[in-house]
Amino acid sequence: MPGKIDIAPPSQTDASERTSIVLVGLMGAGKSAIGKRLAARLGLPFHDSDLEIEAASDLTVTEIFAKHGEAYFRAGERRVIARLLSGSPIVLATGGGAFMDPETRAVIRTRALSVWLRAPIPILLNRVLGRTHRPLLNEADPETVLTRLSALRSPVYAEADLIVDSTEDPPDMTTDAALAVIQNHAPPRTIRVDLPGAGYDVVVGHNLLSGAGARLAAALPQKRAIVVTDDHVARHHLARFTASLDDAGFTHDTLIIPPGESAKSLGRFASLVEDILALKPERQTAIIALGGGVIGDLAGFAAASVLRGLPFAQTPTSLLAQVDSSVGGKTGINSSHGKNLIGAFHQPRLVVIDTDTLATLPRREAAAGYAEIVKAGLIADAALYDWCEANGAALLAGDRSLAEEAIARAVAFKAAIVAADPREEARQDGRALLNLGHSFAHAFEAETGYGTALLHGEAVAIGLVCAFDLSARLGHCDPALAPRIAAHLARIGLPDAIPGWAAEALLAHMQRDKKMRDGKLAFVLARGIGGAFTSRDVPEDAVRETLRACGSA
Repeated sequence: MPGKIDIAPPSQTDASERTSIVLVGLMGAGKSAIGKRLAARLGLPFHDSDLEIEAASDLTVTEIFAKHGEAYFRAGERRVIARLLSGSPIVLATGGGAFMDPETRAVIRTRALSVWLRAPIPILLNRVLGRTHRPLLNEADPETVLTRLSALRSPVYAEADLIVDSTEDPPDMTTDAALAVIQNHAPPRTIRVDLPGAGYDVVVGHNLLSGAGARLAAALPQKRAIVVTDDHVARHHLARFTASLDDAGFTHDTLIIPPGESAKSLGRFASLVEDILALKPERQTAIIALGGGVIGDLAGFAAASVLRGLPFAQTPTSLLAQVDSSVGGKTGINSSHGKNLIGAFHQPRLVVIDTDTLATLPRREAAAGYAEIVKAGLIADAALYDWCEANGAALLAGDRSLAEEAIARAVAFKAAIVAADPREEARQDGRALLNLGHSFAHAFEAETGYGTALLHGEAVAIGLVCAFDLSARLGHCDPALAPRIAAHLARIGLPDAIPGWAAEALLAHMQRDKKMRDGKLAFVLARGIGGAFTSRDVPEDAVRETLRACGSA
């Protein structure tokens, strides 16, 4: 079992105070105009790499291209940009092709914050018409040139740290937008799920959907994808997400299904598989889940099944999915016999967690996801549980920095356990520890029909109280812990007891759980907060007493 996981939050210092700002984009995007204004606002020197090159060579860019060729120019450009970024912070406007050079891109990535000024072709065309000092524009019709360059360069520009739309608004307005994005920027946190031959990153941060396409392009084997989402998520997030896929050069389709746990059915799974096959995927075509845990489970199982396994990526939009179901490779659907009884292990290639998506999440669903963060602390990190008691209310009130910290800590905790036991095969503890409270929770969900009457996280919350009550009855932990946990859950609006369901019916549900082995159900118990362990030596009468103590009839 892993020890304490501690992830330091990124520096909250204004990004503009600790690094240079480099503007990239096509000719006509406004890099010089916006760059000069940004520099004035930030109190930094402004430089234009093309002007620096011309001053150093005593030739115009057009003359350098004509006399020495583009390769010569790019080499000089690379040296100039490296020199400019080697000193104190500046604002730098680059030529349209500078960011295309891998070495230049690496220097910028190391020494600066890159900003892509993204503009549509009509705006670019209007700005560059009549310019004769751009060598590439002299090759053919400007619209043809810009269209070709946009298709070639946009997927690389999409790798910039930030994206700002350059519109027909006055330059000062675009500068305002750029300044706001820069000042609100904090580096995302990356947690590695270290698996033999199948490791992947989980990236957690703010405003990540806008640049998700570039990250996915680097992680997936082909720039063709099928996005699976639901009606609710599509309304809030699909346009921004698919725009990032367009920027990165993806060819993509979208399949939208009805929301809710009822979608995790054999019928819906069969329909989704047929819809995917109708799009004629190749073996390297990726399935991307954009949504909560239901979408991740369903799309992941489809990815594991179609053509015997397609690449898969997760972009979870609910707190529950971000801290739990999107990490670890468990996919599946429900049966009339129980929850998640049909499925497969299928690890994602990348998980992108944009905490901004939580702003559209109903508080009840956010609280349900928070139960999984509490669970992580109760399993193996007492300090995290103490942190939850101190910060849970503020987190659920919308504090973004607290949300990012909690998500990163919970993901790091789960990543360590998954890495040690990828397929839940350890005979003792291991990944099974993640089921703390779940033997109870799945029975509660079965009793309520897997609907909105009781969300998964709500069932887990009650299950956590039950697990500590059972542990105390068996003499493993302090009897005061279950009431303490119940009080915390109640304070932040989660249920901590069951409303009179029959104990015998709940026990019957438990006996159909997939964790049964040799006729015995595995329970995750605790010797204290942060001290979970697994056991199959649990008397049925003790479970019955716990159910009754937690409200069962």
